[in-house]
Amino acid sequence: MNDVVFIIPNNSAGVYQELSGKYSAIETPTWALLLAESCRAKGFKVKIIDCLAENLTDKEALVRLQDLKPRLISFVVYGQNVNAGTTNMSGATRLSKYLKQNNVQQLISFFGSHVQALPKETLQNEDSIDFVFLNEGVYSLWNILNLDRIIIENLKTINGIAFKQNNKIIFTKPEKVVPTERMDLDLPGYAWDLLPYEEKPFDLYRSPMWHAEYLENQRSPYAAIQTSLGCQFKCTFCMINIINRNDNEEIGVSSNYSGMRYWSPEFIIKEFDKLLEYGVSTIRIVDEMFLLNPKYYVPLCNLLKERNKNDNLRMWAYSRIDTVRRKDILSLVRSAGIKWLCLGIESGDKRVRLEVSKGKFEDVDVEKVISQVHDADIEVMANYIYGLPGDTKETIEKTYELSLKLNTLGWNTYAAMALPGSQLYKKALDDKIKLPENYEGYSFHSYNTQPLPTDHLKAFEVLKLRDEKFIEYHKSKNFLDKIEKKFGHKARENIEDMTKIKLKRKIIDENTSSR
Repeated sequence: MNDVVFIIPNNSAGVYQELSGKYSAIETPTWALLLAESCRAKGFKVKIIDCLAENLTDKEALVRLQDLKPRLISFVVYGQNVNAGTTNMSGATRLSKYLKQNNVQQLISFFGSHVQALPKETLQNEDSIDFVFLNEGVYSLWNILNLDRIIIENLKTINGIAFKQNNKIIFTKPEKVVPTERMDLDLPGYAWDLLPYEEKPFDLYRSPMWHAEYLENQRSPYAAIQTSLGCQFKCTFCMINIINRNDNEEIGVSSNYSGMRYWSPEFIIKEFDKLLEYGVSTIRIVDEMFLLNPKYYVPLCNLLKERNKNDNLRMWAYSRIDTVRRKDILSLVRSAGIKWLCLGIESGDKRVRLEVSKGKFEDVDVEKVISQVHDADIEVMANYIYGLPGDTKETIEKTYELSLKLNTLGWNTYAAMALPGSQLYKKALDDKIKLPENYEGYSFHSYNTQPLPTDHLKAFEVLKLRDEKFIEYHKSKNFLDKIEKKFGHKARENIEDMTKIKLKRKIIDENTSSR
């Protein structure tokens, strides 16, 4: 018997449409691995079922679960993008309903950004969920697994959860998150060995196309790893800090819980070493702000540099664009094997940027910074957002023109979404703006996606601009010529094949079909 089985759900086709077959990434389940190792360190028996990586049917997941005989079932519903906690609820709730329909008796619990943001609503709408964790849940989970019997009647003694009893939603007292001084001890690494296919577990996972230089054979083996948790900034469109939640309000807003926590460089390098022993050199550093605090990233990069003497590492990391202006830092980052930086440019219009709390970002010469990054032999995945408050067709065009001028080898644009847990979501509720009708509607790539309108543009107009510009950019001659020069003709062909896929969009069809 196992104490807990963590389940990673699968609804890739619903979330990514045709992109799911070949182009979407499949990422190692960061939080399930962290929780699993944390529980094992306390002596609990743990397993992981990764329905996404193994492409399991609901029936296959049920058979696997019955064989493992857990005391508790925990769905871990995060993912590789900020919206994934909500969009992946579609596959998670489908499977949890299937388990209940097949008389699974264990309590079913959920971790994830959606249930942290909307615990009451989730429990009211989803009969198959017995209880949810209100933040990262490390200490709450330990206390639950220490119970003699994991039943609803015993949950009232556990802090940091919400559960249903007699048709009533009950919130317990808040629970703290793991503080920085306890990170190495209470979140002691990743349970890599619990991934499927023990000998070559990382072959089931694949990086984004751009991370692999648009070459299929470089996408696996692949892994994702965090060196810190949270973010100190309060951008209104983001919900990443919901994991730090420390209250029990019915609606959580992540900007209320800003803050960062770190593993020590000496500790986290051991996890990189484990990945290298498994033969993994294509690695994503998941941190929202990797290049923010030199106290942590400088010694870690120096340690990684020692392991990258043959330039064998292929890693990418996030940063703010105003934290990568020093040439010596860029040189260190590149020597550590970080060959891509993912930078949030968001908008080409300073006024629009300021409205979403990008702070002193206003003082940055974006073109100069991107040029410096390129000069350091680091490629850029540039992130933009269309449809931010204040956006017009003219400001969106201005953003696109900036992106053409920057000509980065990675280009990603989202239509602004009111993600549960973000300030934009709370504002959309207050302003009675139309929100997605289902979980998949929060996916940036799904058929049912429902982005936000602006004062000047309807939601379908924002989405239409996003989809058109995505294809236009990836077909532009300057971009493709630069790709071919840097990565070869096959990379160019792969991008050209990708642009043949046209995403279907419900709101665009409804608003343009009769025109």
